[in-house]
Amino acid sequence: MAEAYATLAKPTILVVEDEAPLLTLLRYNLEKQGFRVEEAADGQEALLRVAEARPDLVLLDWMLPALSGIEVCRQLRRRPNTRDLPIIMVTARTEDQDAVRALDTGADDYIAKPFAMEALLARIRALLRRSGGVAAKGTLTYRDLTMDQDAHRVSRSGRALHLGPTEYRLMEFFLSHPGRVFTREQLLDAVWGRDIHVEPRTVDVHIRRLRKAINAEHEPDLIRTVRSAGYALDSEDH
Repeated sequence: MAEAYATLAKPTILVVEDEAPLLTLLRYNLEKQGFRVEEAADGQEALLRVAEARPDLVLLDWMLPALSGIEVCRQLRRRPNTRDLPIIMVTARTEDQDAVRALDTGADDYIAKPFAMEALLARIRALLRRSGGVAAKGTLTYRDLTMDQDAHRVSRSGRALHLGPTEYRLMEFFLSHPGRVFTREQLLDAVWGRDIHVEPRTVDVHIRRLRKAINAEHEPDLIRTVRSAGYALDSEDH
């Protein structure tokens, strides 16, 4: 039977945001990075969510209905069980004194809208590392193929594999879903992202490169082509 597993559970991020389009965008990008996402649309709901189940990090909008993000942050810092809860404040306010106020209230970090998603993700990962919320990504395996996500290394039967950045992301995605067939379009969305325009046939080029990198002579091909459907991490002899 095909196997893939991670050694650590997914960190949970509570996103407190009342703008539905931004909330959807944040959920998509955070889940794509392997996080579990909970939502709250106002300050009162955020406090209830945290009381029900403590997340690993709170992404907290400043301007919220019912209760402001600043007040939510202040209340969380007063409670013993959330005194050290990682909090990143997100706001459209760009004045230096606003950043100082957010940090003085207890936020661990502060980012102003509009922000680059990669910058936000980098801040989230850094804060989780500092707080111990994500010590490592883990290890993924399928048959004799192993990926150490924390060390960013891939090997087969103990042999180090040298993958380009795109091939690495493809391999990581396949290892997370062994045996499942994905269309070119699904692979494009998962690996390249929906906001980047890439021709579907580009997937074929990178699949060829991935095959060349992971399959030595006389080894079974671990990437199966399914005619008129797509590709899967699943060899013909398995």
